[in-house]
Amino acid sequence: MALKNAILTALLDGEASGYDLAKFFDFGMANYWAATPQQLYRELDKLAGEGLIEARVVEQERRPNKKIFRLTDAGVSALAAFTARDAKPTAIRDELMLKVQSVDIGDASAVCAALAARREGAYAKIVRYEKLQKHYLAGRSEAEYLKVTPRVGPYLTLLRGLAFERDNVEWAERCMAVLAQRAEDS
Repeated sequence: MALKNAILTALLDGEASGYDLAKFFDFGMANYWAATPQQLYRELDKLAGEGLIEARVVEQERRPNKKIFRLTDAGVSALAAFTARDAKPTAIRDELMLKVQSVDIGDASAVCAALAARREGAYAKIVRYEKLQKHYLAGRSEAEYLKVTPRVGPYLTLLRGLAFERDNVEWAERCMAVLAQRAEDS
């Protein structure tokens, strides 16, 4: 159900091939939704069967033909209905959190290394998201951008991704500091 709505949302910006959607999920939605290309292609077939999207074939000279998908009126209606329903609570499953929870009986240096890796990954995402933010703003202030953009949703989800990754950095650094202090005190 949720992947269905993620794909419909991705198609709000216009037509896209399965490949384009996979790239969009890897970059534009990566801060809040993950899907493999195989999952996307299976779901695209289902959505077309339900009449929520339409596909047209684009013939290509040197490559296999590709399908381009677009929302139908029924897809737009389904997505609008989705926005009116209550959102399911977020469930966090994070292996690093388990390691931190177990650090007292485990290998604190390995946990610190995992925290450092999480921090570095978050830094990399922050750089990507800040580039995307600059692209959206295109030299305008946020207020100017928000007045003229036809769709505010992508920018708002980007802000959440930035906040999440900045929090990951702060949390990882705090954990590493606490663990370093405990090692000094031992």
